[in-house]
Amino acid sequence: MRVLIVKTSSMGDVVHALPAVSDMARALPGIQIDWLVERGFSAMPHQHRAVQRVIPLQWRKWRKSLRTPETRAAIRTWRTEMRRERYDLIIDMQGLLKSAAFACFARGPRGGYDWHSIREPLASLTYSRKARVSRQLHAVERCRRLASQLLGYPLPSTPPDFGLKASQEAWTPRPGHPFGVLIPCASRLEKLWPQANWVAIGQQLRAKGWDIAVMWGSPDEQKLAQAIADKIDGTVPPFLTVQQAADTLAQAQVVIGLDTGMSHLAAAHGRPTVGIYCDHEPGLAGLVGSGPVVSLGGKGQVPSLPQVEAALAQVLSTDKPMPQSPACP
Repeated sequence: MRVLIVKTSSMGDVVHALPAVSDMARALPGIQIDWLVERGFSAMPHQHRAVQRVIPLQWRKWRKSLRTPETRAAIRTWRTEMRRERYDLIIDMQGLLKSAAFACFARGPRGGYDWHSIREPLASLTYSRKARVSRQLHAVERCRRLASQLLGYPLPSTPPDFGLKASQEAWTPRPGHPFGVLIPCASRLEKLWPQANWVAIGQQLRAKGWDIAVMWGSPDEQKLAQAIADKIDGTVPPFLTVQQAADTLAQAQVVIGLDTGMSHLAAAHGRPTVGIYCDHEPGLAGLVGSGPVVSLGGKGQVPSLPQVEAALAQVLSTDKPMPQSPACP
């Protein structure tokens, strides 16, 4: 059996779909799984042990210049890649009109959430197989249930397995020395946590004798990261690819981050992780991982410094060893 997963963005959404792939690989030995994803997030499907082929998409770039010869040529190449294989099932885990349209370029029957379960109901009209999955479930659970219903295997009762394998591209402040990671940057101002609080948390980690890496992803974020690092004798890494950042997070002793894809990726790698939610409810998209994780805050509920300190103490007090993601067959 050959299946194509359509889950193109964003980073956190792609991470949430990984356990469903692990379930499929265990339930259906010999299954071949491909994945359509935005090029910027392709490192995550590539890291999953059960994914055979990753088809990169650059819609975020292409939509700005659809009339140019370069974009048209790139789209033709992508369409050829989409038609290369015939699939027994194409699963749209995104549930949008856009992702449903992308799925139509592949060869094979399409499946996804039904009218009542999906984010954009009209997209469900393009599927020949549909599954009803409550929208009140966590995103990880929704993906797992969607796959099990569409492919006809029992929903596993085991904890989510993200199936990630780290490579050798990790950046660390000092090779061989323990370090913690702060992720204080986000795409929207509403998600930010006070800078003074980051400094206080960083100083607590420094008191343990650990190095501190302060992550960033854009020039403006780099300035914020550097301002925090300067006050805690921390280190700001150079620009890291998603692959390099993932491998770095997989080596950290602990990660404290905002509601961003990087925080979800750290949890998926089994790291002790504290998620700080300042503008979004964590209930349906909180951190999930094989290591200890805590998600704090919510819409209009900015976590206090004492709350984050308590959560940090909680994830560091676990008696479990630093876990590694189990292998998929």
